[in-house]
Amino acid sequence: MAINDWGVRPLILVVDADPVQLGQTEIELARSFGTTFRIRGETTVAAAVRLIEEASDRGGQVALVLVDGSLDDEDREPILHTARRLHPEARRVLLLAWGSWGEARIAQLVLQSMAIGDVHSYVLRPWIAGDELFHRSIAEFVQDWSRADPRNMREVVIVADRYSGRAFEISNLLQRNRIPYAFRERGSLESEQVLAVAAPDTDAEVVVWMAAIGGRTLINPTDAEVLGAWGIPTTVPSDASTTDLLVVGAGPAGLAAAVYGASEGLSTLVIERDAIGGQAGMSSLIRNYLGFSRGLSGSELAQRGYQQAWMFGARFVLTPTVESLQRTEDGLFVAQVSDGATVTSRAVVLACGVSYRRLGVPSVEAFTGHGVYYGASVTAAHALSGLTAAVAGGGNSAGQAVLQLARYCPRVHLVVRGKALEDTMSSYLIDAIRAESAITVHLDTDITGASGNGRLEVLALTRRSTGETSEIAADGLFVMIGADPQTDWLPSEVARDDRGFILTGTDAGRLGGEHPCSPHETALPGLFAVGDVRAGSVKRVASAVGEGSVVVSQVHQYLARRAAAAR
Repeated sequence: MAINDWGVRPLILVVDADPVQLGQTEIELARSFGTTFRIRGETTVAAAVRLIEEASDRGGQVALVLVDGSLDDEDREPILHTARRLHPEARRVLLLAWGSWGEARIAQLVLQSMAIGDVHSYVLRPWIAGDELFHRSIAEFVQDWSRADPRNMREVVIVADRYSGRAFEISNLLQRNRIPYAFRERGSLESEQVLAVAAPDTDAEVVVWMAAIGGRTLINPTDAEVLGAWGIPTTVPSDASTTDLLVVGAGPAGLAAAVYGASEGLSTLVIERDAIGGQAGMSSLIRNYLGFSRGLSGSELAQRGYQQAWMFGARFVLTPTVESLQRTEDGLFVAQVSDGATVTSRAVVLACGVSYRRLGVPSVEAFTGHGVYYGASVTAAHALSGLTAAVAGGGNSAGQAVLQLARYCPRVHLVVRGKALEDTMSSYLIDAIRAESAITVHLDTDITGASGNGRLEVLALTRRSTGETSEIAADGLFVMIGADPQTDWLPSEVARDDRGFILTGTDAGRLGGEHPCSPHETALPGLFAVGDVRAGSVKRVASAVGEGSVVVSQVHQYLARRAAAAR
């Protein structure tokens, strides 16, 4: 291998103590990936570690590390630790023998290794020549790596200063809508190469180059301009102003309602104010969603739902909000949209989720967009590489955030008001956090101040039980302290609890009237609520999808009764 091949072809490394098995795996990898990746196999720990270190020393990329699951812990850990430290984007995968799923020890190894972040997943060894199950699994890992590694060419490229708040907001918008992109820091060689093609005569704060969309360049664009350039409508089309079903919100519940509504013959319009996927779209990995044993990101789940609904004919509009909603005397709903459009629908499903709570500390709020981010996805965390980050919150979203940040940042702080993570966070996340040396957890602590020169640099912390104060350096703060519903815009007839969550079914207080209230129907006939905005919802992705799918049958029943009454 010539020296100049380093850094050109990314490395796929296989480590297996059995030379025969190793040879078979190498052959199968070479069949599908040998032309674009450098395939290497090693039988010893020392050789594997040396290869990973050499790739780092020479600026090479490591895409995938496959490690024999039958290796002893003391042999497996140095390989995985070195890959994780030097090549955080590389996918680390356990290589398992067929039939090993019958061994409780192997199941425990996979579960524990994924929980503490040693590996991303597992794959079964190829057992025949041309094993397509193996090839497909490897292709999925390679695709995940390709989208995550910031050095790879992407369909959209952002050029800006690394501390640009606006650049981070656009990165977050693209990530949450599953639009593949790369960030290039202004002044770097990579950024100069992009600007030479995309915008040679500008020094704007943010340049967005749509490399895959005809090479279009956007200068300091708004969210609507970015999404519009990608082909996502940001205003209500005139031919969608009258529809059977209006869905407000495109989180998991709204997407499920759109899929089932459109697939069952209802003209369906979805209006989403932020990004497809809602809060779930921010999750770097959902591990307990049925059918995805390796887990999947919230943005991937959302995009699959979006594409499915789109295929059935559902229409989507992003960035506008529904400002008001009224039910007319003839039973139709009229929605006023912030883009100036008016939408008339026969039924409405509210799946608008919740809005993020704010810390309410003036000095912290002053840095919003300049180091302080509310509800922001940290899947764009590579922009903070080498810096110090902090996360406020004690729930699963906060736990996922600190683990993601720890892949790039030498120091990550988790600031939690409660006295124990066990009260609010899943055990698998707690185990992973405790195993990550880059993370420092501050329990029983509030963030009470912030300072910096034009951007966030320092956070002030106060111990709740003692009043003791301290300061920590922080280049970025992600606030994930929960959320509240924003339902003030709804008609007064819609019953809500004391926190603003929408009451449905018998809780809505409508037992008579036009017809008995369906389980997800509000006090206003024909208006339904699903997902996080509904009082009593479970606040889980799977339950939100379930509610979104079930509510469509209730919509059909309502429309059928309306049609029968009109005859």
